[in-house]
Amino acid sequence: MSKLLRHTPEEYGLALDAEDGSCPVNALLQTIQKQPRWAWVRHEDIEQVVRQSDKQRYELTQGRIKARYGHSKGKIRYEKGEPPAILFHGTNRQALPSIMETGLLPMGRQYVHLSEGTHFASLAGSRRGALVMLQVDTILAKQAGVVFYYAGNEVWLAESVPRQCCSLSAIAGKEMLKDGK
Repeated sequence: MSKLLRHTPEEYGLALDAEDGSCPVNALLQTIQKQPRWAWVRHEDIEQVVRQSDKQRYELTQGRIKARYGHSKGKIRYEKGEPPAILFHGTNRQALPSIMETGLLPMGRQYVHLSEGTHFASLAGSRRGALVMLQVDTILAKQAGVVFYYAGNEVWLAESVPRQCCSLSAIAGKEMLKDGK
């Protein structure tokens, strides 16, 4: 589902709405079932994936489904929003020097992903190595011209975040001290 709703729908003949990235659930189901190894998938299976997604990545409403965020193709439009004063971004230790030099960039995605809490940020950040948790000062970022968009379920998006708005989270600092690094 992630590949179809976030990355390469056109490779499978699935058309997503240009505005919000959604499609009819039945169209997604038919596209999935065309793949021999996934022919067994039913509507209930899609609903279960939506309910059980650890990052609450998908939204299913009124017979349509979409990925809330994480698209690598086709820039989805989101409503501007007013985020909390601090948001979190999980990354890995190898990426930290670059981030502290250039700020947060989308890196192959359409937006930088930020979270209201550390849970979703840590899921994203720990995928590629030792987790580092950054705090983003959204007040300072807005003063620098950053626009924030709410993607749902505590996830916020921005086109980029300047380095001066990013700092090592106190949470991450304690974890790094425990590791002795």
